[in-house]
Amino acid sequence: MFSVIFPGQGSQVVGMGKEFYDKFDLVKKLFKEADDTLNFSISKLILEGPKEELDLTVNTQPAIFLISYSIYNVIKKEFNIDLSNAKYFAGHSLGEYSALVAANSISVDVALKLVRKRGELMELAPKGSMSAIMGLEDIIISDICLAASIDENSHVQCANLNSPNQTVISGHDDAVNRAQDLCLSKGAKRAIKLKVSIASHSKLMLRAADEFQKALEAVEFCMPDTKIIHNVSVDTASSSNEIQSLLVSQLHSPVRWVEICGFISTLNLPIIECGPGKVLSGLFKANKLECYFSTSDEDFYEKINNYG
Repeated sequence: MFSVIFPGQGSQVVGMGKEFYDKFDLVKKLFKEADDTLNFSISKLILEGPKEELDLTVNTQPAIFLISYSIYNVIKKEFNIDLSNAKYFAGHSLGEYSALVAANSISVDVALKLVRKRGELMELAPKGSMSAIMGLEDIIISDICLAASIDENSHVQCANLNSPNQTVISGHDDAVNRAQDLCLSKGAKRAIKLKVSIASHSKLMLRAADEFQKALEAVEFCMPDTKIIHNVSVDTASSSNEIQSLLVSQLHSPVRWVEICGFISTLNLPIIECGPGKVLSGLFKANKLECYFSTSDEDFYEKINNYG
């Protein structure tokens, strides 16, 4: 049995998944179907770039989803690794949509359209910034964000609680700058401004969340075949309506990754990071998880089989 975890935005690079695309016809088929669903060549953008276009949120989100789900299918159907008995799925922010499709809650084409719409709405949201704070407890950072927030037009909050050593803050640029300075004065080792103009998981996404709710209401969700740990609640949903509500809240609420890793650690199951890159493997290590495997490792198949 495994826990299968899918990455989110930030794992993208031009050419990601090319080794799977070149080798497996089922990946070529999924890419072709995605092009048809989105009415443009997301496959060419993934495989050839340019990077500037791939890094646009509206493109990044369907691209990472498509790669993650394609790799999941390769593992399941070509590597003969039995994922039918996976006990839990989870995903970091955007990765939750890969988990929903893997668990048969929604279809691939529906998910592609949803994450494309999600990206569009996020890009249309008021501009802001994000910063990764290193070496300071999240409770202290949260208090600092409260102190640095003046009003609804100058607000900052914790966005990604990634590890005990890394919390990403998000909000209006001036408030983020104030919070950075306060964090450093309180003992943070580093404060790194991220190269984004989108304030993900903050109040700046409230309008986007309202609009996205309309898109979600037009979709019929099934209860997942496999339990999914949601970012907002660190728990499974009890109804399809709750899944929709959690996906809306996720846009403006923190990703509680430290707690999700804590929950996963209690399962005592090996973890598969299923998607491009090794961002989550780094966070698993930072959260003191030990038994994890990345599909981006060249010797992934050998490692996972040796474990079994």
